[in-house]
Amino acid sequence: MVERFLKQTSFTSVEDYNKNLEFIIPENFNFAYDVMDAWAEEKPDGLALLWTNDQGKEIRATFKELKEQSDQAASYLQSLGIGKNDPVMLILKRRYEWWIVMLALCKIGAIVIPATHMLTKKDIIYRNTRASVKAIVCVDDDYVVSQIRAALPDSKTVKAVVVVSESSEYSEYSEYSENSENSEYSDIFHDWLSEWQKAPKFQRPAFVNTNDDTMLMYFTSGTSGEPKMVAHDYLYAMGHLSTGVFWHNLHEGSLHLTVADTGWGKAVWGKFYGQWFAGATVFVFDHEKFNADTLLRQIEKYHVTSFCAPPTIYRFMIREDLSKYDLSSLEYCCTAGEALNPAVFDKFYEKTGIKMMEGFGQTETTMTLGTFPWMTPKPGSMGIPNAQYDIDLLRPDGTSCEDGEKGEIVVRVGDRKPIGLFKEYYRDPELTREAWHDGLYHTGDMAWRDEDGYYWFEGRIDDVIKSSGYRIGPFEVESALMTHPAVVECAITGVPDDIRGMVVKATVVLGKEWKDKAGDALVKELQQHVKKVTAPYKYPRIVEFVDELPKTISGKIRRVEIRKKDAEK
Repeated sequence: MVERFLKQTSFTSVEDYNKNLEFIIPENFNFAYDVMDAWAEEKPDGLALLWTNDQGKEIRATFKELKEQSDQAASYLQSLGIGKNDPVMLILKRRYEWWIVMLALCKIGAIVIPATHMLTKKDIIYRNTRASVKAIVCVDDDYVVSQIRAALPDSKTVKAVVVVSESSEYSEYSEYSENSENSEYSDIFHDWLSEWQKAPKFQRPAFVNTNDDTMLMYFTSGTSGEPKMVAHDYLYAMGHLSTGVFWHNLHEGSLHLTVADTGWGKAVWGKFYGQWFAGATVFVFDHEKFNADTLLRQIEKYHVTSFCAPPTIYRFMIREDLSKYDLSSLEYCCTAGEALNPAVFDKFYEKTGIKMMEGFGQTETTMTLGTFPWMTPKPGSMGIPNAQYDIDLLRPDGTSCEDGEKGEIVVRVGDRKPIGLFKEYYRDPELTREAWHDGLYHTGDMAWRDEDGYYWFEGRIDDVIKSSGYRIGPFEVESALMTHPAVVECAITGVPDDIRGMVVKATVVLGKEWKDKAGDALVKELQQHVKKVTAPYKYPRIVEFVDELPKTISGKIRRVEIRKKDAEK
């Protein structure tokens, strides 16, 4: 399959990859037809998806079965009036149906908007209104359905809500028909289980999409403001070929598990496009609450060969006695989603013999930097630029940084948008121009590059602290603090100071056994620890102990909220 879309399909070195990565771009590319249906024809009995949940249920779907089920789903969605360019929001957790509906919407040219199940009424209204959402497909979760139901009076564009339930008992979702005040919504709710298989045989539309049409939209997690709508075209899927085939190092026969909620971009990074380009099997463990022991048992039971998760997951895993588990099937491990502390890399390698391969990207991109199989990873480094992007580091004056110098990560776009880079911030040309102008896409992320071309994350531009003439990235201080046994989580921010301009503040979550030791002595101990681990000028002059850090619904730390509270004091 890969040879249909790449002129060269394997690489032996950084130089080889940088020189010879070249895509073969079909006209009107559609991932569902050109990759998934092609696999269904080429190896119909190949295992595409192995889905299981924490209740012991298991589904094994071949490429042929996914084609048939997505065809049926496409016909059903068409029967609800959904077609080309119609925005459809998916709130399905890790339900098996997410994969079917994702493919179905691609087949009819609709715009899919994956969303997290943690959205509130306000969040849902905001998304429905900003994107003119026409339909919602959601899981039969009481909280999710109640929030959608509450949002409908202020969501005038929504014409259908499809509830994916375990049984065909649909009455609990028909409250609108019993309430005269809400009678206008009586026909909006539909039951997936009792309706989707009754749809007529699917007929592929005569025209589905161009490469430039909008296929997928994500709302960013909103770490510093209202979520932005990131719109991707149909070639975005092809951009993840390098994610699955090269970064994850997948092939036919691989069984790959990425830990990610389907409401966030990491799901299509690790559970969808790139993995199926490679012909690998996507492994899904649908669970309500994360538990490291349970996850490790799944890897052991199903003989997972490839694994990817944020560093937080690895932090929990290395606290387990890994000798209790048979992890011999694991061949390859990757990490992304947040910066990797070298201490986590070292401990995981010590316990498993596997070196984590870090990657970096944004909702607006596919993987822009990564550690590839032909490279030796440097613990804590994001790796090198992905050859499909022209990456540079810029000073504030727009000139390129030297090795060792901190700057903003940018993508040089030139006359032709790289495959995988977003189209625009939907319906917000001003915001698009702020990030993308003069032939450059500004990521807003800071890094430095070493003499070998490896990039090292520093933090968001807004998070960089300027103190006594020094520029201090939050991550470098957080990495130092995280090596102290007392620290479970921490966030580094800057606090205004009359003398130094700003001083470094650490907001720290302690481990249970350390909570009763919170006080001046521990503050001094943590400060001295940072001075020993990294440059002394970076140490936190202010340390605050808290029970939890403010986070977005995707789990990212909201440093902006910490700064705001400090400013109000």
